Amino acid sequence: MNLALIPIYLALGAFVGFLAGLLGIGGGFTIVPVLIEVFSHEGFAREHLVPLAIGTSAGTIVFTAISSARAHHARGAVNWKVVAALAPGLVAGSLLGPQIASALPAPIMAGIFGAFIWFGAYRMVRNKPPQADRELPRAPGMFGAGAVIGTVAGMVGTGGAFLAVPFMTRCNVKLHTAVATSAALGVPIAVAATIGYMLAGWRTTGLPPYSIGYVYLPALAFIVVTSTLLAPFGARAAHAMPVARLRYAFAAMLFVLGAYMWWKALHL
Repeated sequence: MNLALIPIYLALGAFVGFLAGLLGIGGGFTIVPVLIEVFSHEGFAREHLVPLAIGTSAGTIVFTAISSARAHHARGAVNWKVVAALAPGLVAGSLLGPQIASALPAPIMAGIFGAFIWFGAYRMVRNKPPQADRELPRAPGMFGAGAVIGTVAGMVGTGGAFLAVPFMTRCNVKLHTAVATSAALGVPIAVAATIGYMLAGWRTTGLPPYSIGYVYLPALAFIVVTSTLLAPFGARAAHAMPVARLRYAFAAMLFVLGAYMWWKALHL
């Protein structure tokens, strides 16, 4: 492991953790492009760059999701019945997503990831929840919705809030409850996706030392250290900073990162 990269991982974790507390967003869309660039400079095999970055991102989200879910649960805002209904599908989808992502050619997966970054940035700029036009479906429908959300979230290494929150608000779940419940849903998504990426790369050759499948442990450890430390400071700053303006600034950064992923797709 290159010890000179430790400050980069720590800084990335601090940035992601602070944003998670400030804006209530996960860091997958930010972590993955940075890790791809770092791993590329480290000389990791080109065909492994994208799944290795996404799998490592999923591992970091396990810890931020647990912290966020605990905070929302303490406020009594999580609808645990919805969590229980969606969880089986989420786990199944989050295990499947990494298998799909790791099987796709790296340029295609980079392009798909860039498209989802742009989608996340658009939703952040729009900042308008969809109107409720239905009720939550019965068990088969909840499993299907969970499977779709989990598959997409597992493919791109995020907590799935950018899909889970619109789904719940369309199904007449209040926005505050949907956001809190989505934070709890991020735990099974991230855990299953991390396991999925470990399994997807279990017998893959050419991965760097200290990897378990497509999860690179040194990056995971150092990112988690500072992300968990800085998240509470971001939450406090949310009460004193112009969050609306910061949201637009972060969305602009996401559009740039999405463009980077498309550029990377052309050069992998």
